[in-house]
Amino acid sequence: MSGPTLGNPKNTIEILQKYNFSFQKKFGQNFLIDTHVLDKIIKAANITKDDLVLEIGPGIGTMTQYLAEAAGKVIAVEIDKNLIPILADTLGEYENVQVINEDVLKLDIRALAERENGGRPIKIVANLPYYITTPIIMGLFEEHVPMESITVMVQKEVADRMQSGPGSKDYGALSLAVQYYASPYIVANVPPNCFMPRPKVGSAVIQLRKHEHPPVSVKNEKFLFHIIRASFNQRRKTLANGLNNSGQFSLPKDKITEGIERLGKGAGVRGEVLKLEEFAKLADYLWEQIQEGSGP
Repeated sequence: MSGPTLGNPKNTIEILQKYNFSFQKKFGQNFLIDTHVLDKIIKAANITKDDLVLEIGPGIGTMTQYLAEAAGKVIAVEIDKNLIPILADTLGEYENVQVINEDVLKLDIRALAERENGGRPIKIVANLPYYITTPIIMGLFEEHVPMESITVMVQKEVADRMQSGPGSKDYGALSLAVQYYASPYIVANVPPNCFMPRPKVGSAVIQLRKHEHPPVSVKNEKFLFHIIRASFNQRRKTLANGLNNSGQFSLPKDKITEGIERLGKGAGVRGEVLKLEEFAKLADYLWEQIQEGSGP
């Protein structure tokens, strides 16, 4: 075993030219060409030979080689069929790697984890295309995939939103959703020159360590996220108006206002100042009101 051969511009260009590969804009392809960043990702993900790692979007196999050196097994899910022959080449030496040519959003990852790892938590590592970051991450959490952590390269702005707190301009539905399920920690900021081709914006590696239990308990998890999304859909409106105008809740406005006032907040408060705990209390109160209203 010669160890990882990719991760620098020269070898990346060679393999792309060998296969006459054309970047697909629709897949948001930007391949890492910095070994220091790769080392940081592997270290942060804390991968051992006991781990099954799911890699989303392996590209030409750059990070996959590093993961294969550290993990017991790597399953790499790649949507672009043109990359499959390249991956067969770059990962040919690694017997502990399985490549799946699928759209990860259509893959039953929970079933895959159960089947391949006996239900034990897996670790997820990815260099995610910007346009698909949120659906992938939220899908993994909402499907309750057995996992320990997600270590991902995302747009810097998205990483900032994931770890923002109440009152900041970056705070929103994504911040609350991520923090309900996990503890976010930015591992490294990554400038555009670490990729080929160069993206127009900076990136960051963020690790989301899954909570054993959510930090708040709620009567209805889905309803909590309905409330959160509706609260941020119209950021300029007060929380009461935003929820009332959303049309998602069969409640009169005075009941919504009453729920907000029970938090010790004025009727003119906006959603961006509420903590996760306060959203949970509001969701539970409004859910109770809906249940009472739906009775005989």
